[in-house]
Amino acid sequence: MRIIMLVMAVVSLVGLSGCYSKQSGLKAYNGPEVTRVIILKGDRRMHLMHGKKALKSYDIDLGFAPEGHKQFEGDGRTPEGRYFVDRRNPNSAFHLSLGISYPNAQDRARAAAAGTNPGGDIFIHGGPRRMDPQGGDWTAGCVSVSDNEIENVFAMVRTGTPVDIYR
Repeated sequence: MRIIMLVMAVVSLVGLSGCYSKQSGLKAYNGPEVTRVIILKGDRRMHLMHGKKALKSYDIDLGFAPEGHKQFEGDGRTPEGRYFVDRRNPNSAFHLSLGISYPNAQDRARAAAAGTNPGGDIFIHGGPRRMDPQGGDWTAGCVSVSDNEIENVFAMVRTGTPVDIYR
């Protein structure tokens, strides 16, 4: 019985240490609150705003078919409109990621009227992996910055922050 308890304790500690090490490596941010994220698709720029002041700006890559608003799953487009950061993923396949609340009710209604699935899983995330296309506009509809930059974005932007995506 004592051996079983010892084994369970060791397994628990190993499991917790794996979670802890990933979380402890995240950058901290103590500056002004990011009140809005603005993404300008045409300029390939993302701005982290505090009121009317840009705290940080980044070059971005978009979906592989960047022109126009996302219509359906697999179209390679990045959505346009107002969304919100609705989740944070410190274990993303793309280093770190912030989920965007696409599709909203209007996106779902548009897709339903066209008889298609609007898709989902749109994120702001880190750079391409070795297996991903290299060069600009390579994602399936997400917004990408470098792995180093997503560490800063992840530290600065909170769940619930508005994300405005423009052409």
